[in-house]
Amino acid sequence: MKNQSKAYIYVGLTILFWGTSASAFKIGLRYVDYFQLLFIATCTTIIFLFFVLLYQKKLILIKQLSIKDYSHSIILGFLNPFLYYTVLFIAYSLLPAQIAQPLNFVWPIIIVLLSVPFLKQKLSLKSILALVLSFLGVVIISSEGNVMNMKFSNPLGVILALSSSVVWALFWLLNIKDKRDDILKLFLNFLFAFLFITITTLIFSDIKSVSIEGLLAGVYIGLFEMGITFVLWLKALKLIGRTDKISNLIYLTPFCSLVFISIILGEKIFITTFFGLILIISGILIQQAKRKINSYEK
Repeated sequence: MKNQSKAYIYVGLTILFWGTSASAFKIGLRYVDYFQLLFIATCTTIIFLFFVLLYQKKLILIKQLSIKDYSHSIILGFLNPFLYYTVLFIAYSLLPAQIAQPLNFVWPIIIVLLSVPFLKQKLSLKSILALVLSFLGVVIISSEGNVMNMKFSNPLGVILALSSSVVWALFWLLNIKDKRDDILKLFLNFLFAFLFITITTLIFSDIKSVSIEGLLAGVYIGLFEMGITFVLWLKALKLIGRTDKISNLIYLTPFCSLVFISIILGEKIFITTFFGLILIISGILIQQAKRKINSYEK
């Protein structure tokens, strides 16, 4: 099989697995709270990434890192997975999956906004159009099927879902210039974040009262949202050679997610969710047509 064919298979699996994430979040939150779910998922990801590094014989790279590298990993780990998933899981506990998922997907547009103060970039007319389209999409989705009324059923959930995109965008901007091995970086991020997650769980929740259903959901999220999919995406990028050939395919994920949300969770998909999502993705694609992102991650 040609490398390009293999790459598209890996991308397809990535879209499929990430497409199930929203449903997995909601199922897990039926049985455990968001702190417990994140604790289990993080443990799972750490174990998985450890064995990946062991298989790739990259564990020795940890000894070659400087204090600055470790400090950077602590900051990144605080942002993602600790803060990002804490905010995201709380949002999912407050909103229907079909609302939380697309609102969390606006992070490429947030990156454009944050690039102004952080990277000293200017907003073009095309960027402004992209922002307006995505903003309209957010408003339409947040209406939960009632555009004329425009009363959000849970404003806090909407704010948190959008805030998770801000956290991810900050993480992306800080991570993009880090030239260390990608899997090693992710492993260290989760390892340091585990300290924050453990302390938070012990203070605001507990680890003992976890049901088997909650445990399985956490393990699934740790593998197929945080672990395996990242490795598959990296393999696809390595095989294809050019990010722009496959990066836009990842925007099929939220549409795939809506299918799983409808089938697995039984949510009736609002027409506003579909059209709002189209507006958000259109805004992202307009922006990317102007400025291709060289490195893409989740």
